[in-house]
Amino acid sequence: MNAHAAKNVLAVISPHVGGRSAGAGLVGLMPGAHVTVVESADEDPAALREAHVIITGLGPVTAAHIAAAPGLELVQCASHGYDYVDLAAARDRAVPVCSIGSSGAEKQNVAEQTFALMLALAKQLVPAHTALVEADWALPRLQRSITELSGKTLGIVGLGHIGEEVARRALAFDMRILYTGPRRAAPETEARLGDARHVPLDELLRTSDYVTLHAPLTDATRHLLDAGRLALLKPTAFVVNTARGALIDQDALADALTAGTLAGAGIDVFDPEPPTAALRLLKSPNVVLSPHVAGVTRETLVRIALAAVQNVIDHLDGKPPRDVVS
Repeated sequence: MNAHAAKNVLAVISPHVGGRSAGAGLVGLMPGAHVTVVESADEDPAALREAHVIITGLGPVTAAHIAAAPGLELVQCASHGYDYVDLAAARDRAVPVCSIGSSGAEKQNVAEQTFALMLALAKQLVPAHTALVEADWALPRLQRSITELSGKTLGIVGLGHIGEEVARRALAFDMRILYTGPRRAAPETEARLGDARHVPLDELLRTSDYVTLHAPLTDATRHLLDAGRLALLKPTAFVVNTARGALIDQDALADALTAGTLAGAGIDVFDPEPPTAALRLLKSPNVVLSPHVAGVTRETLVRIALAAVQNVIDHLDGKPPRDVVS
């Protein structure tokens, strides 16, 4: 650990995920290293210039930030996602960018939040609650749209660590499982997940009752669900997104909800974050919204911090980092 004394770590923790107070705990996890906690990489130019490692919790790390840190050796994302780092700029500098993907730190709560949104949609919990608060016994009106998860088909876009956790929970609800992604899972994994079937994305959209997104945001997946693909969904289908807001064309989703060509949507992530008042989904019918809480339980935050810090410590000790995404 003595080698850490020569290394400077800049922890960039975005305000909308806790900012400086959330990042304060990182300091004690890397004894010997000099850790500076900021809410934006622009906040402390001297610390950025001297940084050997940047840990970022949804705080953007741009090409300019990477260029401003001549001694930069590693960018560590404290999340499964990494879309807020300029990967091309890091690649040009031969600076590895890592996530915490293999740690599974977020998988339990993201899966739980996915089902919380699905159940809220199926049982019409938000309009039921709102109606009762307003002294409206809404049962006659709502009962036509209240449904069960049992027997429904769940389409999972991205069967990684989180997607598998969602699939395991779906089995307990007696749901059929379809999934899509660039690679098919091992036969034993499919069998363990109730004989889950790998299908093309368009087939999954046409046949699923619930579609849940668990894919990374890349150039290839941005607006993966655009107007054309949303039109493939059954009018009785629901879409749930706990991954990244830009995986869905938010205006196209609002159009589908307003037109009634989609039964509802559960959204935990937005583009941008926090969303502006102009976001049409805020006033769309049949939506359940939450402020990117799927990965931020007390338990999850501890696991995320430990996973990210361990990768940094391994790097400072001369070990190869895990979960290199670029």
